Amino acid sequence: MLKIKLKRFGRKNFPIYRIIVATTKKIGKNIKTLGFYNPFKKIFFCNIKLLNYYLKNGAYPTTTIRYLIYKFLILK
Repeated sequence: MLKIKLKRFGRKNFPIYRIIVATTKKIGKNIKTLGFYNPFKKIFFCNIKLLNYYLKNGAYPTTTIRYLIYKFLILK
């Protein structure tokens, strides 16, 4: 089973998150990077074609990713 989730990177006290598709284990294998999210500048970039592909093929987004998708991309 696959999950779409955030992976933190960036420097101390200035996080930037990658949006990744990974296996459901806690330390799962990263399969694909879909985009990034910068919470300080409110920048959200995501490859919509890949996002739709993984959502239609059964990947589960986390609650945070689901919120960001509806807030920035307005997919339903």
